[in-house]
Amino acid sequence: MNLNKVFLIGRLTQEVELKSLPSGTSVATLNLATNRVYRDKDSQPKEETQYHRVIVWGKLAETCKQYLGKGRTIMVEGRITYRSWLATDGTKRYSTEVVAENIQFGPKGGDGFSSNSESGSVEEIPEFEQEGSGSSEFEVPY
Repeated sequence: MNLNKVFLIGRLTQEVELKSLPSGTSVATLNLATNRVYRDKDSQPKEETQYHRVIVWGKLAETCKQYLGKGRTIMVEGRITYRSWLATDGTKRYSTEVVAENIQFGPKGGDGFSSNSESGSVEEIPEFEQEGSGSSEFEVPY
């Protein structure tokens, strides 16, 4: 059995970039930063930031452009893909990307998915699923 699945929770580092292919299909690029906090060998706290390029297709891409902006927290469920191409200077370039199958928006402002300190409640977080991703709550996974 093989599985290519990734879950990321982080903040957008830029505004969503939306493009339209000649076929009319929308594609968005999201740049996401995730943090890892750990202790080094001397027990000193350290923080490491990783940056991820997330590709979103179709209606979900348009929804991301409409509702998301720099600094917004999101959770991405998707798969890892690798691309290579020949650059204009003749060198071969490589890129690792996450193709989003599902995105959950965090609350506007504040600290990600935590509760709102003023009201004590969590903002409603809409969940969007990529069209044609093949998942349904009624599907049997075998």
